[in-house]
Amino acid sequence: MINNNHFEELNHLLKEQVNQAERVDDIYVYQYAEFLARIENAIVIVSDLSKGKSRFFTGEFAKRIGIETYSSENSIWEEEILALLPLEGQDEKFISELRFFHYLQRIPKNKRHEFFLMSKLRLKNSIDILHRMYYIYDVEMEKVLYAVCIYSPLIFDFTGKSFIVNSTTGIKDELTSASNDTIISKRQRQILQLIASGKTSMEIAKALNISKNTVSRHRQEILAKLHVRNSIDACGIARSMGII
Repeated sequence: MINNNHFEELNHLLKEQVNQAERVDDIYVYQYAEFLARIENAIVIVSDLSKGKSRFFTGEFAKRIGIETYSSENSIWEEEILALLPLEGQDEKFISELRFFHYLQRIPKNKRHEFFLMSKLRLKNSIDILHRMYYIYDVEMEKVLYAVCIYSPLIFDFTGKSFIVNSTTGIKDELTSASNDTIISKRQRQILQLIASGKTSMEIAKALNISKNTVSRHRQEILAKLHVRNSIDACGIARSMGII
């Protein structure tokens, strides 16, 4: 199962890439979130990636799931929301956000702001909710400054769990195991499979007819791409994602 270490790794990556970014005025982002929460009666959470903090703006829906008193967190991962999800749901949330992050890396910088993540989540109390996540970029469209998450009741059902939606065209792409090809290369998938089978780096090098140094380089890239700290965690998340 995905644990908090995985969220912390992705947290570090997101915070690291905004350190030198030109900021936009916080007040506009928070005003937008506050009005959106009122209009939709939703829960809107703004995560400031550079500060590693989140602010909650709660509409009437927050009362239904018992978090109407929350106003802030010293985390960008909405731990109060995660606590309401079963472990499987936490896995799904992390994996969809990881796939979304990597998907956007293939999109031209001036187009990335057009996309958002849409996911269907089920809470422990069996309430189905719709989760939407948007990134707000700096003025040069280079770095992500904020993640804005909107949680509301699932008023219509749909097939699938998570989608990337182009808000300009309305076209959506489902995030399935096929999306993993944007994260892990074919060679790295082979190496992961051999790691999972218990092979050492030397044994992997011989099996694939490559050098041990090349195997080590691929290992480090795999850890970075999956935002994990060791090979055990890499194999765990790879199984959850359907990579191996």
